[in-house]
Amino acid sequence: MLYHLLYPLHKYFIFFNVFKYITFRTIYATVTALLLTLLLGPLFIKKLKELRFKQYVREDGPATHLKKEGTPTAGGILILFSVIVSTCMWADITNTYVWTVLFSLAGMGAIGFIDDRAKITKGNSKGLSVKKKLCLQVIVASAIALSLYIHPDFDTRLSVPFFKKIVPDFGAFYIPFAILVIVGASDAVNLTDGLDGLAIGLVLIVTATYLLFSYITGHSGLSDYLKISYVSGTGELTVFCGAVLGAGMGFLWYNTHPAEVFMGDTGSLALGGSLGTIAVITKHEILLAIVGGMFVIECLSVIFQVASFKTRGKRIFNMAPLHHHFELKGWAEPKIIVRFWIIGVILALIAISTLKLR
Repeated sequence: MLYHLLYPLHKYFIFFNVFKYITFRTIYATVTALLLTLLLGPLFIKKLKELRFKQYVREDGPATHLKKEGTPTAGGILILFSVIVSTCMWADITNTYVWTVLFSLAGMGAIGFIDDRAKITKGNSKGLSVKKKLCLQVIVASAIALSLYIHPDFDTRLSVPFFKKIVPDFGAFYIPFAILVIVGASDAVNLTDGLDGLAIGLVLIVTATYLLFSYITGHSGLSDYLKISYVSGTGELTVFCGAVLGAGMGFLWYNTHPAEVFMGDTGSLALGGSLGTIAVITKHEILLAIVGGMFVIECLSVIFQVASFKTRGKRIFNMAPLHHHFELKGWAEPKIIVRFWIIGVILALIAISTLKLR
């Protein structure tokens, strides 16, 4: 919005020329979202308490989590509000990719809110059934995948890390592939959201990496130099990523151990879905599995645990997702969180290095 209002004034005042630059607008989108989250945080948390939006702990979870029951949840609403406002202020709102990602954020966030609301209504940790939640996620992801597929400039070829000449064209099969990426990312972040600050910290790492990817993919010179797919218009997603970084840092201020508020499914499904959508748009789908490796590991730990118990009657881990396994092994919660973050940073650096290793 500010881009359209203020940039045209550069004809009269050269200062307004700065609104042309994505880097400038990304910085201020980050600052805007950060300030919104920090300033509104206390009032928002108070309102959640008044509305009795409180966390219900799973009965079979670690005993140390019992003290978390009653903590305000659905804090993802604050994240979504800050991201949407900041993005609309600083991004080029005529860019279709910006609206696609905002739709992903809002759509998955709405599903998460319905799930959080169901838990509060039932008075336990069980919200929507897995089938209902998955069905709704697929509907949102399908709308995104179809809109991208019919976009005149969208490429259905798949970029493979380390191999610049291997670019298989999926054609119409790219639609189910994109749905898988978006829904998978959404659920992976959701499963990781179990310790104070764990999920949002990893989201910040992945978002910072895709901020870089978005900028490079939307820059013809840089993308040509690095021999990666150039997708016109994706540079504006850098602004969105900046907004997520700002809102995420602001939320972490209140979500760090011991948490004053949880983001709930409202935040985790929305953030995961939007990251999956950005990965699809920027043609860095496979890299998401590397950058978000900790999300993948957490998700796989649940899959393997369930499969092992159903087929052999034995568990692989003390408890799944993986962070609960380490809790039961006696690791302090902050230690698990920070160590997972460190691994997340390492995986992000490996993913960035693939831009040159082609």
